[in-house]
Amino acid sequence: MQVKNLARAAQVSPDTVRYYTREGLLQPVRNPDNNYQVYSDDDLQRLNFARKARQLGFSLPEIRAILAQADDHHSPCPMVRDVFEQRLAEVEAQLQELTELRDRMKAAMASWQTMPDGTPDGHTICRLIEHWDLPASAASESRRGQHEPIV
Repeated sequence: MQVKNLARAAQVSPDTVRYYTREGLLQPVRNPDNNYQVYSDDDLQRLNFARKARQLGFSLPEIRAILAQADDHHSPCPMVRDVFEQRLAEVEAQLQELTELRDRMKAAMASWQTMPDGTPDGHTICRLIEHWDLPASAASESRRGQHEPIV
């Protein structure tokens, strides 16, 4: 099948098919009569697999490695579990950091509601930020060097 047929079958754009082809995830052959790329049912399966893997957060290099193991008739499932477990832990940590940021933002907004606006006077830039106190836990984490400073 041609690019447009594969795209339609996988419910993606032809540009997506071309992208995955350039990335080496799809392996079309050239039609000698017209030099068009011809995709197989295996390419459709790989494209659908890649889309699902991307939805689960796998990167293109990881997907390429999974497909390479499968192509070599080795089960990629142990690698998938390991990568996914690590990625899930990273997402959990990001969620925790975002929750803490949201809480700081809410606290700052609450304290800023009663503060007047100020004009920079050479000694201040924005009093809202300069007069806001870091919560004790955020300040102690910064001092311990456990997290990068908020810039």
